[in-house]
Amino acid sequence: MDEVPHGLLPTELMIGHPEVDAQHDEIFCRIETLKAVMLEDGQPHHAEFDALIAFFELHFATEEACAQAAGIDFSAHAREHLKSLRILSRAVADLRDGRLDLRTFLRYLEYWFEQHINDFDKALGHRLEDARARGSRSLRSPAGIGLSA
Repeated sequence: MDEVPHGLLPTELMIGHPEVDAQHDEIFCRIETLKAVMLEDGQPHHAEFDALIAFFELHFATEEACAQAAGIDFSAHAREHLKSLRILSRAVADLRDGRLDLRTFLRYLEYWFEQHINDFDKALGHRLEDARARGSRSLRSPAGIGLSA
C-alpha cells in the first residue's frame, strides 16, 4: 500500500485506496494536533473543530465519489456519514456551550474514527478493489490479451 503523508494512519487501518488513506491520515494528524494544542491550554479551539468537521464533509464526499465511480451502492455508508456529521456537529456545539468535556470529546473522536474505518471504510476498500479487478478483467480479450481502453 502507498505511504501516507503524515504517517499517523496505522497500517491496520489502511483500506488500500491512496486518496482515502491519505485523507484518513490527514484526519488523524488533525486530531493529534487538536489534542496537543487543546490539552496543553485546556481550551477548545472552535475554529479548528469547525475545520475538522469541514474536512470530514470533504472526506465523506470523496468516499462517495469513489464508490459512485466504481458503481458501488453506497447508500448505507452515506447514511452513516450523515449520522456522524450530525453527532459531531452536536458535540462541537455542546463543547461551545460547556456541556461537554474537552478530554472526553477528544477521546471519543479518535475512537469513533477508528471504529468508522473498521466498520465501514475497510469494506469500501475491498469493494473498490473488487471493482478495479472487474474493470481490468473487462479490458481483456478472451485470450487474456489486454485491449486498449
